[in-house]
Amino acid sequence: MQALLGVLFHSIGGVASGSFYMPYNKVKGWAWETFWMVGGIMSWLILPPLAAWLTIPDFTTVLANSSSDIISVTFIMGLLWGVGGLTYGLGVRYLGMSLGNSVVLGFSAAFGALVPSIYYNFFPEYGRTSFTDMLGNTGGQLVLFGVFVCLAGIALSGKAGMMKESELSDEDKKKTIAEFDLVKGLVVAILSGILSSFFNFGIELGKPLADAAIEGGSNPLYANNITFVVILWGGLLTNFVWTTILSIKNKSYKDFTNKATPIKNNLLFSALAGSIWFLQFFFYGMGESKLGSGASSWILHMSTIILTANFWGIYRKEWNGVATKTKWTITAGIAVILLSVVLVGIGNSI
Repeated sequence: MQALLGVLFHSIGGVASGSFYMPYNKVKGWAWETFWMVGGIMSWLILPPLAAWLTIPDFTTVLANSSSDIISVTFIMGLLWGVGGLTYGLGVRYLGMSLGNSVVLGFSAAFGALVPSIYYNFFPEYGRTSFTDMLGNTGGQLVLFGVFVCLAGIALSGKAGMMKESELSDEDKKKTIAEFDLVKGLVVAILSGILSSFFNFGIELGKPLADAAIEGGSNPLYANNITFVVILWGGLLTNFVWTTILSIKNKSYKDFTNKATPIKNNLLFSALAGSIWFLQFFFYGMGESKLGSGASSWILHMSTIILTANFWGIYRKEWNGVATKTKWTITAGIAVILLSVVLVGIGNSI
């Protein structure tokens, strides 16, 4: 039952993450950095401490009494993840929901799921699962197999994107993805995928914060919320600096007073996108409390995001006009990723 609850929570978080960019598509007349900044303030500055305050008794005291070294290294992981989150938005901007998410999250899934367990092989820590531990039991082996099945599904999705690129004219591509750019998008998406995995590293390194919250009487289901405050504020710093630079360079700060645009609606949709973005972390923490840290939680989360984003891509008609073979290829990719979710869930329950 615990494993099933973990899969459910991760699935809800994945759907939130895979859907969060949709409200941004409703923003009219604003530069990318403007709406990204508004959404970021909601998801990284306002909601994390609010969630911690609602779920963790006296979370500020827990942070004040925690090791500065742990807080610092967790914050640094958030800074690096922030670069991944920043370039994630650019990847989706240039490649679309389907291909952008498949490439970004594919790399993030591989790095985020496997690197922590390899790290614990060299620096063992009680209660942490090493790569050797996973290889030594049937459940761990099935989880690892699920990881590689997921990567195969991602490869199929990426292939479908390449096929689409060769089949459609530039005009047709831009009908659904206004700034479609395959080369630029792939470079940004790969960078984003690698750096996005640092969020999982932050959860691992910040685990003493969650443990301290539990010792102070917090429900283990929500204990990760205190770690998220530190990680997400690290991500906030990275994104705020970059979007501010772009706003000054492009003079897009004028968007906030440009009455030729629907300012109220733009603020609403941007804030909604940021709120949905945060929900992925909230439910990820709940899922991780049921399944434990490591490959299982991360790969389930990433896979569900990829599935959701691809369904949104189909809804937005990003695959209209391509050959039947290309449509079957993206469908096969989604099906294989779904299979990987099932395998990881079963492996974790053994």
